[in-house]
Amino acid sequence: QLQLVESGGDLVQPGGSLRLSCTASGSSSSFSLYDMGWYRQAPGKQRQLVAWITSAVSTTYANSVKGRFTISRDNAKNTIYLQMNNLKPEDTAVYYCNAYRHLTSTTVLDYWGQGTQVTVSA
Repeated sequence: QLQLVESGGDLVQPGGSLRLSCTASGSSSSFSLYDMGWYRQAPGKQRQLVAWITSAVSTTYANSVKGRFTISRDNAKNTIYLQMNNLKPEDTAVYYCNAYRHLTSTTVLDYWGQGTQVTVSA
């Protein structure tokens, strides 16, 4: 089991920056084997993928955040980060961390954090 704890959410003005962190504990010795992602959910909307980083450190971004957000990982610290620059009001949401790993062709491990609130407002 992995436990994921997000931090770094805050109220920020449009154009500002934040860095979110997600730290894993529990079976963290296998942290490097997990693909990791950041999702967000705004009020009344479905949860959507923001950024993804694989165990091989390949990254994927939602079109809406490309060029503004950067996902990274530090396996020595069992932590992933989301650097968010040039924030916009539409980035306002609860941001969730996800850890995903295929054990076999039919068995996956899928863990979520509790979320951290990001509010972009003047």
